[in-house]
Amino acid sequence: MTSISPIAQQGFTRIACMGDAEDVERPIAQETPIAIEYQGLGYAVLMATPADLDDLAVGFSLAERLVDRPEQIVETGCHVVDRGIILRVVLADECVPRVADRVRHRVAESSCGLCGIENLEQALRPLPRVDEAPAPANASIFAALAALADHQPLNRATGGVHAAALCDAGGAIRLVREDVGRHNALDKLVGAMARSALAWNGGFALVTSRCSFEMVEKAVLAGCPTLVTLSAPTGLAVDRAREAGLRLVVLARSDALLLAR
Repeated sequence: MTSISPIAQQGFTRIACMGDAEDVERPIAQETPIAIEYQGLGYAVLMATPADLDDLAVGFSLAERLVDRPEQIVETGCHVVDRGIILRVVLADECVPRVADRVRHRVAESSCGLCGIENLEQALRPLPRVDEAPAPANASIFAALAALADHQPLNRATGGVHAAALCDAGGAIRLVREDVGRHNALDKLVGAMARSALAWNGGFALVTSRCSFEMVEKAVLAGCPTLVTLSAPTGLAVDRAREAGLRLVVLARSDALLLAR
């Protein structure tokens, strides 16, 4: 969709502990302003990796509750401009009133789920209950953790991006999306799943980030039964997960993990 590469080369001065210095170049991840428009109306600006933007458009639209299913997205178009990218999304007619209503409650543009929302009722809208599913075995989670690095080519090159992975019940990684923003990585994963009609089927999501309430809400709205994060949760994330029936596994490491209660 875009001619902007997700990776750039940057010059650095490498300084060793003994004081030696040398000029080096290394790849870094691009962070690009992505302005999302619906029906020609500016909605949000995300700071994101300029890759898999079709997936981002679908996943973000679902997370914002502007659509209920990917078929309600009629068209997406990506346009490179001087300072970033405009991602234009056209929705089915029945979804247009949702955009107008949501825009009325936004006072700023942001990549997160709370910034720019005018009131607390809009910020913390009720969540649906997640369908019950068997808990993945601990061994499955450990297997996915061990395999994740092999599915992160962008992070392997740059060391600077998050990943969100769809893992099956046995811990095998079926799909991964990467982005400099943890929210965007999960939106891209959900969007890619929706576009390919992939279901959780007793599996779980694994994300390489802390567990903020936005990550919980995105997982719940995607119907994910279990969310596994590498870092710690916030109190609000735990509360929202409990309310929605989302199984939350946090501080997942190669030798231990915590199950939020």
